Amino acid sequence: MSYSSAKRHRSEHRRLFSAYLLLSLLSLLVACGPARAERVQDLVTVAGVRGNQLVGYGLVVGLDGTGDQTTQTPFTITSIENMLAKFGVLVPPNSNPQLKNVAAVTVHATLPPFAQPGQTINVTVSSIGNATSLRGGSLLMTPLRGADGQVYAMAQGSVLVNGFGVRGADGSSVTVNIPSSGNIPNGATVERSVPTDFDSRPYVTLNLDTPSFTTATRLTQVINKTFGRGTAEALNAVSVRVRAPMQPSQRTAYVAALRSLNVKPGTPPARVIINSRTGTVVISSQVRVMPAAVSSGSLSVTITERYGASQPNPFSAGRTVVLPHSSINVRQQKAHMFKFPAGVNLNQIVRAVNSVGATPSDLVAILEALKEAGALHAQLIVI
Repeated sequence: MSYSSAKRHRSEHRRLFSAYLLLSLLSLLVACGPARAERVQDLVTVAGVRGNQLVGYGLVVGLDGTGDQTTQTPFTITSIENMLAKFGVLVPPNSNPQLKNVAAVTVHATLPPFAQPGQTINVTVSSIGNATSLRGGSLLMTPLRGADGQVYAMAQGSVLVNGFGVRGADGSSVTVNIPSSGNIPNGATVERSVPTDFDSRPYVTLNLDTPSFTTATRLTQVINKTFGRGTAEALNAVSVRVRAPMQPSQRTAYVAALRSLNVKPGTPPARVIINSRTGTVVISSQVRVMPAAVSSGSLSVTITERYGASQPNPFSAGRTVVLPHSSINVRQQKAHMFKFPAGVNLNQIVRAVNSVGATPSDLVAILEALKEAGALHAQLIVI
């Protein structure tokens, strides 16, 4: 190989390597770009495309003595008598049957959007009487009705129960999970579809799961950039209206394309969520605190009661008297004071609170006091 040929070979190698490096950087930028964004389908729901709640009342039979005590649940006996009457079986008026193998239950399910007759859905069965367990029982045919009173599905099948209960002869019992509730996978058959105007309007409306003017604006910009100016219009902080084709097949593909877009959601507001029952505190990363000094301490008061007896002298007319002795102990733990500088972030808040050993209740009190003092720039939400 000549010198000029080797030089051309090295130059071609450098050019190819530079092109490969450029393509790699472009691929990295493209891969990293959408990673900061979220899929539209994870942020919105399509107006009119939703499930519908169904509910019904039925009977579970075949229980092993764990059904309703009919003396305390007369509606179970009434339901059985009505069911038997439909089959031509008449129960004597004063028979008062004691059926421990039957339980009155409510059945509820969610009818998915666009569900068609013949499809099956899952149902949940829950006892409304005093049945101790539905294990081993079977739900008899139960109509499931919507909010309009129409029957949209029929449920029937064997109940699957995750929990169980064991009771001893001395009255002791052990219960794991909730045996009085169970599921029937594919236990209901859809009998009626819910009418929808999804394909009758000239537009579709996307509703944000979390209201945000910023996210609604960015979503509108992404749709207009992808499908053309004027395609989308932000109505408010929740709804974005998008023009769509009228043909059902085209509209379905169009909505699928909308849901596959990527958009960067707006920054959520600063919030501090406090669970008053468990003491759990969640602080978002946007929370900021103005300069403030905090002192945390606790006061404990312990009262101890002791009793003594006062004995009279022998052969005297006195009597024995019980005298109470109370002991009160007041103890105040050493208070810790720490200072929040201006613009302190979440990590510094957690570090400062942990450094003084504050309990969750102390943390709640500190946050509430900071909010009242105007030093906490965040929404304080108690649930």
